[in-house]
Amino acid sequence: MFTLIELPYASDGLEPVISAQTLGFHHGKHLQGYVNNLNKLVPGTKFEGMPLEEIVKEADGGVFNNARQILNHNLYFSQFRAPKEGNVPTGALKAQIEKQWGSVEAFQAEFEAKGATLFGSGWVWLSATPEGELQIT
Repeated sequence: MFTLIELPYASDGLEPVISAQTLGFHHGKHLQGYVNNLNKLVPGTKFEGMPLEEIVKEADGGVFNNARQILNHNLYFSQFRAPKEGNVPTGALKAQIEKQWGSVEAFQAEFEAKGATLFGSGWVWLSATPEGELQIT
């Protein structure tokens, strides 16, 4: 049985970047809905007892849609920390960003542009290839 991820910060811990109201709506309503839906869909199927990542790899239709939304939201909510001045990439991540985009600011501009121009309600991720190259998807 899947459960709602516990947030690693207070409901107002991301303000002023993300409000407590917005966080509550997306965590407590949207994500909870996906969890509830998936818990109704998997009993008696081959997906019962399967880890979320495996369901996303193997499922389709409603099971896939709800499982991927849970996985996306869990990753989304787990990545944040309280905003602070000067909160920028450091170390190896900063070096790779500068290698590929020339500057953190250029990377940020492209990342924001991809998110702003994505049709519908979607997700934009920064990930690494097996070769260590960064990609915005």
